[in-house]
Amino acid sequence: MYKRRRFLAFATVGAVICTAGFTPSVSQAAGSGDGIAKGSYAETHGLTADDVKNINALNERALTLGQPGKPPGELPPSAGASFRAPVDDRETPPAEPLDRMPDPYQAYGGRATTVVNNYIRKWQQAYSHRDGKRQQMTEEQREKLSYGCVGVTWVNSGPYPTNRLAFAFFDENKYKNDLKNTSPRPNETRAEFEGRIAKDSFDEGKGFKRARDVASIMNKALEKAHDEGTYINNLKTELTNNNDALLHEDSRSNFYSALRNTPSFKERDGGNYDPSKMKAVIYSKHFWSGQDQRGPSDKRKYGDPEAFRPNQGTGLVDMSKDRSIPRSPANPGEGWVNFDYGWFGAQTEADADRTTWTHGDHYHAPNSDLGPMHVHESKFRKWSAGYADFDRGSYVITFIPKSWNTAPGEVKQGWP
Repeated sequence: MYKRRRFLAFATVGAVICTAGFTPSVSQAAGSGDGIAKGSYAETHGLTADDVKNINALNERALTLGQPGKPPGELPPSAGASFRAPVDDRETPPAEPLDRMPDPYQAYGGRATTVVNNYIRKWQQAYSHRDGKRQQMTEEQREKLSYGCVGVTWVNSGPYPTNRLAFAFFDENKYKNDLKNTSPRPNETRAEFEGRIAKDSFDEGKGFKRARDVASIMNKALEKAHDEGTYINNLKTELTNNNDALLHEDSRSNFYSALRNTPSFKERDGGNYDPSKMKAVIYSKHFWSGQDQRGPSDKRKYGDPEAFRPNQGTGLVDMSKDRSIPRSPANPGEGWVNFDYGWFGAQTEADADRTTWTHGDHYHAPNSDLGPMHVHESKFRKWSAGYADFDRGSYVITFIPKSWNTAPGEVKQGWP
């Protein structure tokens, strides 16, 4: 068992999410222009390099298991050699009695935290309903949950999140003006400067709003649409009424094919090919932009200013090149976690800052030095604040059956 190192916290005290890294550069320690120092999960909470490698390996393994037709032991090509080490200390949390109420979460600074077993109890009470009846979390669902941050979204969305219908907002004018009118910070390279300016030009609040607006249009189109043709016609009518640029997407676009590509839409106990039985919901993914392993190494270290920008008209982000590759180290001893997921669902709270995002810190390993998985409920500002491990935040629409209650309209942070 390796000995855990301790670090002075650079990030907000008490912030625990599925991101990690070591020794921030000058610009990272200084934050991203908003006055808030954004370090990494590892330096804040004392994770070792082995912890980071194991988290990334499990994230990659979850990605593989979520893709039909791939053997369970196969890792995708994106998993670098350093992340292929076997991970055998993950455990599936035990079952919890259906009638056991959860204990209160520990709340601090816009975030409420609990152990994974207690989250299972809350899920069974508040999120598990099928046709109005509470369900006990199955062993298969607990297995999915055990993967950490992506596990929370996975157990609520049903199929592994594919991120095909993602939205973001990029302020092109701010980006051009800041490149022209500001200079690199002391000891900051040109590549690091351009990556930072690009990161600061994304507005997650506006990206989230765009996803909510589109999900609302989709849900209106789903009403009384008992076949896909009627749904598409309804969708085009709603887009026309809203003068929305998505109306002009190609018929093969991810936007128009999103419903038919959702596995539960085809299942007898899901949508059974009836759009009116489905609803559009939202989750979020944070990740690193510099994923082109054949491109300049500086972009993999400091971010690719051109990568994963949304279409200026529709807000759509082309996620086809997202391989969940983590940020490359710029200095000795650095290591970064490859992604972070947050579940939103279909909350109806109009004020984004009052919405709640459910996510986890790392995979469940109670008998290892990493320890048990924790689940967090963060307010939007806490969720979207970001860490040095990633420079992009996308807001993704997927579909779940209306009979599922994994996406309630109101989520109470913690537990009363």
